[in-house]
Amino acid sequence: MSEVVMQTQRLRLVLQTTEEVLAWVEALSPAVKAEISPEWLERVRASTAADPWTHGLLMIDRVSGTAIGSCGYKGRPDSDEVVEIAYGVDVDYQGHGYATEAALALVTFAFGSGQVRLVCAHTKPDNGASMRVLTKCGFERVGEVIDPEDGLVWRWEVKRGAA
Repeated sequence: MSEVVMQTQRLRLVLQTTEEVLAWVEALSPAVKAEISPEWLERVRASTAADPWTHGLLMIDRVSGTAIGSCGYKGRPDSDEVVEIAYGVDVDYQGHGYATEAALALVTFAFGSGQVRLVCAHTKPDNGASMRVLTKCGFERVGEVIDPEDGLVWRWEVKRGAA
């Protein structure tokens, strides 16, 4: 069984192994698979051990034991002590606060690591649900950036001590 890295009131966030991540990617539809960062996928393939900064975390409902989504970081903290988070909840479980719980857990873990002073996230300008999640987690929208994979996105940030 994979290691539980974080727990929230309703979720266990379970670290995925390289094999589990690659199997998950293979099972995705071509349209969803096309949205996965090739750089991240290469880092996963090159990894020698499961790592919370590289591998995703499976979101498991603590009561039912059902996998309801995934979350994680888009890489290790950079030289400026910044890390980016990402999350996604399966359609059947959206709208129940799971993304907010997961995002808060990611922020708490990042700041608790001693390696991070700022957590960021990107949303597409039309993703109101994700914007609400980030606002609830204490993030502030700081501007627009061009993401090499997603195009125009809004950048959100929260600084250590502000969340």
